[in-house]
Amino acid sequence: MPTTETEPESAAAAPASPVEAPASPVDRPKHLLSALTTFELKDYRHQLEHAIALYGRNHPAASVLADLRQALGDVQAEQDDRARIARA
Repeated sequence: MPTTETEPESAAAAPASPVEAPASPVDRPKHLLSALTTFELKDYRHQLEHAIALYGRNHPAASVLADLRQALGDVQAEQDDRARIARA
């Protein structure tokens, strides 16, 4: 009897290949942080925090995490500067 080769029924049946983390999910603002409104800065911070949490769970070794954390640090520094100026 001749043997027949069978093809996988679907791509889901094929073994999963390692998937690299996509590029940064957060678009950088078009302007400097100092030029953003308070609302835009708050929204950008929220996006960064959400992306860091997501990557931390799904892709903990992703190199983009360092970039996201650096951007978050920059946003926090800008917000701290604005708060300090408001208190003066």
